[in-house]
Amino acid sequence: MADIQWFCDARFGMFIHWGLYAVPAKGEWYASIGRVPPERYEEYLRTFDPVDYDPRAWARLARQAGMKYAVLTAKHHEGFCLFDSAYTDYKATNTPAGRDLVREYVDAFRAEGLRVGLYYSLVDWHHPDYPAYNDPFHPMRGTDVRREERCDFSRYLDYMHAQVRELCTNYGKLDLLWFDFSYDGHCGEDWRAGELVEMVRTLQPGILLNSRLEASGGSLGSLLSGAPTPWAGDFATPEQILPPAPLCRPDGTPVCWEACQTMNNSFGYTAADRCFKTARTCIRQLVECVSKGGNYLLNVGPDARGNIPPQSRRILCEIGEWMRLNADSIYGCGASAIPVAAFGCRATARGKNLYLHVMEQPVGPLALTGLSPAAICSARVLATGAEADILTSGWAVQNYPQTAFLSLAAQANETLPLPDETDTVLHLTVSET
Repeated sequence: MADIQWFCDARFGMFIHWGLYAVPAKGEWYASIGRVPPERYEEYLRTFDPVDYDPRAWARLARQAGMKYAVLTAKHHEGFCLFDSAYTDYKATNTPAGRDLVREYVDAFRAEGLRVGLYYSLVDWHHPDYPAYNDPFHPMRGTDVRREERCDFSRYLDYMHAQVRELCTNYGKLDLLWFDFSYDGHCGEDWRAGELVEMVRTLQPGILLNSRLEASGGSLGSLLSGAPTPWAGDFATPEQILPPAPLCRPDGTPVCWEACQTMNNSFGYTAADRCFKTARTCIRQLVECVSKGGNYLLNVGPDARGNIPPQSRRILCEIGEWMRLNADSIYGCGASAIPVAAFGCRATARGKNLYLHVMEQPVGPLALTGLSPAAICSARVLATGAEADILTSGWAVQNYPQTAFLSLAAQANETLPLPDETDTVLHLTVSET
């Protein structure tokens, strides 16, 4: 039985995209977008030398940012393995690094008390039996050299299953396995998905699987249907988008989900991409996810030397400062059962604890529609414990007696700057659930 509760409690994780693509520094899809011939791409194998790789520092950074788990790309679409696979020479042990980089990641993140996940691409542009000519993404698509290809896809599937078995066997307990991705002609049982899922769950009881044995970043698969397939996974994975509402099945049953997002515009290290989000934006995206019952998997793309870019480190440190004071509004929280709404706010909840994330300066007292004054037992600023006044008199209360009004000012008619302009969290204990 998949252990989903820790995942729903954690809410915040680190995605790590790292591979040979860090050398050209043009993103994890560079081989496909640049139509790079395999013989030229393979040159990066001889120059991949991450002399600064320190997964312990990565793990400390993740923990200090408030993240509870991480997912590392053990193999991306390029086919290069960060682990010491017995089934290929296209791996980290055959680079100047000369060692199993997944092993070091797993040990380091476990030592920091973080849950450990591995990403594995179902797609492989390096394997000779992965079809290229008619594939919409393969670097060699439509080329004369692959026009008469004679691929044995079943042989590729044997290879892929064998590598997944290695990951599930050689690294101790894994908390989640993140497959990527399915598309027309390569979906579900095209991957021998039933057999693959049975093997993984046998080798790793309790492991979580994502939805991409039958879905992609732009589709959510049958997990949201009334009859999910055996390989639908345990959580959906919308990519570079925040769902407008909680994800549910037709009968209203909530579905676990995780939004994977970049800090700039790229997952893999891209030297020219300096368009980084602010920590404020990332915090608000995290809150948006939790307010709709979802997780936030925020990506870092280490460079070819093994360093997480300084911009990413700064963002994570700022997020960590906010999380240090406001984590109670994130961990173990989800969508509020009370349909509370307020100007510039989002709500997260855990039992009778309601957390109001105030992101915009209200005009006068903060009006909470959907919540009556009598329902609020107490109201405090989460970061400081300072009391927020529940107004019982005045023009607003007289005209809207069924709406709760809160004030952080010494005088109810004053308008003062929010204590935290990024997100001031008000902790309300309520009598309604």
